[in-house]
Amino acid sequence: MKVLHVTPSYYPATHYGGPIFSTFALCNALVRIPGVELRVLTCDMAGPELSQRVPFDKIPVRFDEGYDVYFTKRTMLPDIAPGLLARLWRLAGWADVIILTGTYSFPTLPVLLVCKLRGKPLVWSPRGALQASHEWSGARRQGLKKIWERACALLRPRHATLHVTAEVEKEASLARLPGFTADIIPNAVELPPDLPPRTWKPGGTLRLMFISRVDPKKGLEILLQAMPRLSPDTTLDIFGRGEPAYVTSLRCLAQQLGVGERVHFRGHVDGEAKRAAFTGADLFVFATHSENFGMVVAEALAHGVPAIVSHGAPWPELDSKGCGRWVPATPQAFAAAIQDLRDKDLAGMGKNGRRWMETDFSWESRASQMHALFERLVREAA
Repeated sequence: MKVLHVTPSYYPATHYGGPIFSTFALCNALVRIPGVELRVLTCDMAGPELSQRVPFDKIPVRFDEGYDVYFTKRTMLPDIAPGLLARLWRLAGWADVIILTGTYSFPTLPVLLVCKLRGKPLVWSPRGALQASHEWSGARRQGLKKIWERACALLRPRHATLHVTAEVEKEASLARLPGFTADIIPNAVELPPDLPPRTWKPGGTLRLMFISRVDPKKGLEILLQAMPRLSPDTTLDIFGRGEPAYVTSLRCLAQQLGVGERVHFRGHVDGEAKRAAFTGADLFVFATHSENFGMVVAEALAHGVPAIVSHGAPWPELDSKGCGRWVPATPQAFAAAIQDLRDKDLAGMGKNGRRWMETDFSWESRASQMHALFERLVREAA
């Protein structure tokens, strides 16, 4: 089976967080399935500035995992890459099925149109963007997004389904795009082969960590407002990039709340630095307003870190699995949950979370489900 994956950005563009890692891991797992041949068509953006690019010296780039990635040059912000359009028609003709990742991005409408004209089956992964627009009152450009969604509905291919990761995302996505169908296939997580030795609460200090894109949707104000309610031996490390003006506003808020010395903005981390960040934390905290999955939650659990997550992300089993808490997105709820867990067996909770990820969230299982979805759509289109 020939699979074309079209996405506005691709690994190693890790600036864009969880979706980059999950799409990369899914592609790597798909090509391990016998008979699957994969190509990726994307743009070279590696960050919000035009100067931030994935380096490449030829097209395509052959990845070690065994597939070709066609990086095309971004010429305008945010993700305009005319070279992507130039290659799309031919690569779509080669493919048996197409995966589209992203929603309000440059490739979306062209991919829908090409699939419609060529009669190609399409699996569209909106990656939570439709859910966020539907659920979160703070979502930007709501009027323009409605127009965009109407255009998507007009261009809907005959054999197309939305790939969503939870029932809540399915309901929200179909509310935004009536006429589409949706299939639920949860995300998965790469499990580190082993975890380094670690010390919990060194010197009695409880170390909280947040790692994700630094964006208003992620609820960082809630975490900062929870900090004054916690004992002085509680710190918060914030890992990730964001718009400079927004990061400055968070720093000012921390100072106004009197917790500036206990809140540390660490910037973007990846690779070994990212693993070290998880190793140096006692609790992962995530007060997001809306997520379709929350890859960072799975990553924290895979690294043996208990998690406290808001109802904005679909992680209700944190409590029953004995690896964290699922709470309302309020400062009071987060402060109460943090205080409740600080004297619990955090090491044991971390082991519970890692075991859960190992049992239920393997990429091999998810790739097999996605492959079955491809086969069904190809049969229906025949």
